Amino acid sequence: MSTLVSTSDLIKELPTVRGNLQTNVPLANYTWFRTGGNAEILFTPEDPDDLVNFLNHCSQKTPFTVIGLGSNVLIRDGGIAGVVIQISRRLGSVRVQGSDLIVGAGAADAKVSRIAAGAGVSGLEFLNGVPGSIGGAIRMNAGAFGQEVSEVLISATIVDEKGTIRTQNSDAFCFGYRKSTLPSNNVIVEARLRGKMGVPFEILQRMKRVANDRMTSQPIKMRTGGSTFTNPPGQTAWRLIDRAGCRGLKLGGARVSEKHCNFIINTGNATSADIEDLGNEVRRRVFDETGVLLSWEIQIFGCPNSLGQAVTE
Repeated sequence: MSTLVSTSDLIKELPTVRGNLQTNVPLANYTWFRTGGNAEILFTPEDPDDLVNFLNHCSQKTPFTVIGLGSNVLIRDGGIAGVVIQISRRLGSVRVQGSDLIVGAGAADAKVSRIAAGAGVSGLEFLNGVPGSIGGAIRMNAGAFGQEVSEVLISATIVDEKGTIRTQNSDAFCFGYRKSTLPSNNVIVEARLRGKMGVPFEILQRMKRVANDRMTSQPIKMRTGGSTFTNPPGQTAWRLIDRAGCRGLKLGGARVSEKHCNFIINTGNATSADIEDLGNEVRRRVFDETGVLLSWEIQIFGCPNSLGQAVTE
């Protein structure tokens, strides 16, 4: 149970919105791990204008955290204080303009790939293998099967913490491997992606190969958050984890996947503390074995409420 208590004074200070404002919302319902505490307040904007209005009239002292579809996120068991802004499928429109797609930040990556294929636009097939939504994919320069979002992004529309809206070209993100320089208090609301015209049948075949490769190599039907750690330069995280003997390692209800050991799964009764502690144990063992300190790819938010468990082989 979350340690957060709804503050009536805080909700009274927030501006009127057209979307949803809820208090003490279990965030486990909004993440792929299905773990974590409550949001003190959850705001789901109706559209970009609703978000701009909220940030424009919200006190600068009000803390806020942004989440998307919850694929690459671990919410700690103590929950998140302040306002959690969820960029949902309400901000998920997709429009095709020739070989360009104008995509709302809440659109699922796989949906964008499918719409592009239907319009005969190639170059976005890899998105069929990227979990989550476009907004998060841009922020972390997500990628799969040899391609990254930075290769297809032309520009993005962004709202800052004061409600000021701007359009930023791809170069301004200073993309690196699984990272960008976009500040955490800036929210992506829309993006322009560019592919190239191709043959729909051939595009669909490539999409099927991406989906099949992902199905056979990753535990995508389990409660997981995607790749747990980024690949160190010139190496792959899963090989280092395997070398350190961590395949199948368990802590509480969390386990390192036997199918792909750069994935941690919730076996059914894991807490967020189980997952985070297991991840840190994997990092320790990999460092002891190889001298490489793995970096989290999963984004971790909120207050811990860890009780501690014994690691088992």
